[in-house]
Amino acid sequence: MQKTYKTGGDRGRQSQSMSTENTTPAAAPAPVRFDTKIAVLLRDDLETWQRLNVTAFLVSGLGTELPEVIGEPYEDADGTPYLPMFRQPVLVFEGGKELLKTAHERALRRALPRSVFTSDLFTTGNDTDNRAALRAVTTADLDLVGLAVYGPRNAVDKVLKGARMHG
Repeated sequence: MQKTYKTGGDRGRQSQSMSTENTTPAAAPAPVRFDTKIAVLLRDDLETWQRLNVTAFLVSGLGTELPEVIGEPYEDADGTPYLPMFRQPVLVFEGGKELLKTAHERALRRALPRSVFTSDLFTTGNDTDNRAALRAVTTADLDLVGLAVYGPRNAVDKVLKGARMHG
């Protein structure tokens, strides 16, 4: 899998006229366009707290299995260090129960790295019970409320076909 991303030309340079009369800043650099995508698909009937909780859980495993998605550590102007975060945006989508099931099947067929959150996980309180709850249900019978996928942009787009941006 390609780990590079496209950037606009000379990101750090601004071209300005030598004239002091021209005070218009140069155009902003082109946005970074990643060849990969991190996406979360949430079931559209979740409460707000559930959407936030599910999203956090779903993306939490990506960095451990896919270190290339993690950027460098952060630091503020005083030198206070902060943990590194994803190097690219996480896009959040929503859709109905059937779309979630279809997207999950598509992700499995494409063998994309993925994580799932089922309705059963709302009743557990720890990682051990979460894994046991998932293990107790067959793939076809999972009551999915969330799915995270990572991979080439076009493959993730195909998995999420029919989903709408969360808003």
